[in-house]
Amino acid sequence: MTILWIIERLLVKPTEGSLTNVVITADWRCNGIETIGDDVKSRDCTGTCYGSCSFAPPSGSFTPYPDLTQSQVLGWCYANGVDQAAIEANVSLQIENQINPPVVTLPLPWVPVAEIVAVAEVPVA
Repeated sequence: MTILWIIERLLVKPTEGSLTNVVITADWRCNGIETIGDDVKSRDCTGTCYGSCSFAPPSGSFTPYPDLTQSQVLGWCYANGVDQAAIEANVSLQIENQINPPVVTLPLPWVPVAEIVAVAEVPVA
């Protein structure tokens, strides 16, 4: 299974005291994917979780907006209440439930199942 975290959007205050372009909120998404089956017949099972994280004005070191990295902003999110382990577990469970559904729909036992009749194709001369 592959888990990928991304920052989709940053909300920025143009000025905060003497600082410019100060990030106040990050919108994040955690995506997961697992391909099941073989090369002939496979399918992707996916899961996702998203949210926003707000930040207090910076006190101490400040990274100018153009120098920010996605990894740095994700670190801020994790340090400010985004529970990385719980969210990844949620995404993993979404995928697991597609692979092994906890609830399924069966045909009604009193309704006959229609038989599928194979029809041979006749070549046209």
